[in-house]
Amino acid sequence: MNLKKYLVRALHRLQKGPGYTYKELLVWYCDNTNTHGPKRIIKEGPKKKLIWFFLTLLFASLVFWQWGILINTYLSYNVTSSLSIGFKTMKFPAVTVCNANPFKYSEVKPLLKELDRLIEAALERILQPGNSSDSVYPPLDLELWNQMPLVLIDEHDKDNPIILDIFETNQTAMGNETMGNLTTGSDNCTYRNFSSAAQAVTEWYILQATSILSKVPLHDRIRMGYQAEDMILACLYGAEPCNYKNFTQIYHPDHGNCYIFNWGMDEEALNSSNPGAEFGLKLILDISQQDYIPYLSSAAGARLMLHQQKSFPFLKDQGIYAMAGTETSIGVLVDELERMGYPYSDCTVNGSDVPVRNLYSQYNTSYSIQACLRSCFQNHMVESCGCGHYMFPLPEGVNYCNNEDYPGWAYCYSSLRSSIKQRQICIDSCKETCNDTQYKMTISMADWPSEASEDWIFHILSYERDMSTNVTLDRTGIIKLNIYFQEYNYRTISESAATTIVWLLSSLGGQFGFWMGGSVLCLIEFGEIIIDSLWITIINLISWCKGLKQRRARARYPDAPPTVSELVEAHTNLGFHPLSPGAGREGTGGADSGCKAVAWWVTEPWKSLKGTLKSLILSPSPALLAQLCHTMEQSLGMGPKLLLTSEAAEFPFPSHYNGNSKN
Repeated sequence: MNLKKYLVRALHRLQKGPGYTYKELLVWYCDNTNTHGPKRIIKEGPKKKLIWFFLTLLFASLVFWQWGILINTYLSYNVTSSLSIGFKTMKFPAVTVCNANPFKYSEVKPLLKELDRLIEAALERILQPGNSSDSVYPPLDLELWNQMPLVLIDEHDKDNPIILDIFETNQTAMGNETMGNLTTGSDNCTYRNFSSAAQAVTEWYILQATSILSKVPLHDRIRMGYQAEDMILACLYGAEPCNYKNFTQIYHPDHGNCYIFNWGMDEEALNSSNPGAEFGLKLILDISQQDYIPYLSSAAGARLMLHQQKSFPFLKDQGIYAMAGTETSIGVLVDELERMGYPYSDCTVNGSDVPVRNLYSQYNTSYSIQACLRSCFQNHMVESCGCGHYMFPLPEGVNYCNNEDYPGWAYCYSSLRSSIKQRQICIDSCKETCNDTQYKMTISMADWPSEASEDWIFHILSYERDMSTNVTLDRTGIIKLNIYFQEYNYRTISESAATTIVWLLSSLGGQFGFWMGGSVLCLIEFGEIIIDSLWITIINLISWCKGLKQRRARARYPDAPPTVSELVEAHTNLGFHPLSPGAGREGTGGADSGCKAVAWWVTEPWKSLKGTLKSLILSPSPALLAQLCHTMEQSLGMGPKLLLTSEAAEFPFPSHYNGNSKN
């Protein structure tokens, strides 16, 4: 009950308003505010009042201008980077080593036989176009060639270049030529130009080999690659010996079988106790260069990469080469990057908020932007071409592209790879990781083994690998690696917010105090006058709406309203007609001389009021009169509400009603 009274009082207070006009409210604010300037406006003379008004307006504008600059600076969410150096026991990085050649030529040669014959014939025609003869070779299967031929482009006339197929019998040598890779689809054709035949032949061979190898099952591709026991001849970590069993094998499309040391998938990552080469990883590798595929890989050596535990190695982007016949020493420095997340940067913690499906999650590896970009490209490849590229993991239920099942895949792939729009979509979709570890490497090399020691070293290594007293190794296939921490410290590059909420509030207050001499209380005072002004405005709008409603009602009913006695008489006497407007009414009969009631008349029948009117005639009382008016309001939709007191029940009159009819 007390709550109801409190709410009623609060409602009445809201209806009453602050009790000021706009002018009175403004004068009160200027006289009571603690802000400098407004007081002088109302207390000074006319001339000084104008000067102080101008100064107050000027400095207030400066305050709002500075506030806008400060808020915009804060909402830009700039960051500052800080560098710190720490010392602790560090985890040794994961080390991935691969052969630059993905497959042993002796194993894969039957699959590439026809392709090799094609490329050898093409090279002969390129090098000796006038002397080539079809009788030298058995008949060639030109099916692969016709799908994706190599062509010569005569550019003597830049506006009208001439394109000649290498296997056309009537072609002649040209003085100014470039090589082109012609990729055809079912209804489309595209060219890739090369300034050198060496580049064109390599790219063409890789594209054709991709189509052939994509149809080979994964276990057969692993078998055709370099095995760990053949590739890893010796291993030593610190003072502890290790062997190929301490490496985890993965299949990498670019490099075949790769082997990862200290990946941390099945065991805890190894820690490094001290810096220096004596406490790092030492490897001796055999790359078997004599078994390289001649047209697939033109570089010889080992491809290696240092990366975090449980992350996928993207050797094509971040790996380095180690040259055969050398000892390569790699000193490592560790940089830890700590980025701030949203809204300061668009980074991700684990990739869960990235809209791209990570295809590398099948390896149980952590998120990286390289994995996201390649997954994005492969997803677009599947959507556009209907198949996946051999170099990337496949989504579930999708096959790799090849020339037999998907004849137009090469054109689709070339168009997609050169599409700037596709690249931009992937760049916008993928995010950097908020926390990352980078390994900076210092690389040095020396010939190994030396001429004085190569004899005994090759004998020992050959015996350990092949159990043979004959030397089966040579300088062209041996690589020694030393990987170690160069310094036993790490650098942390962390981001912090350049502007904070404390900076914003202090800057806003400083500008307000400098230009206007104000404080937080002054802002509260200003907020108070704003609220009061809105309060007055709302009350004025409500009053205006009520007045408009009454004016519309008066325009609808221009005649004077009937009295209650006339309503009763009309109900009991069907032949009764009220007096015409302006003639005046003198009511003598009534329910109660101590009560008066005025109601708007209506044109609807009064049948719904029959019961109430009969009761009022038989036993007049104020209660029945109130019930009569309430029934009239509900049944007939009469606009104004009934206001009853102990003495009277009144309805508002039209402005032209003379007030003579009372009952």
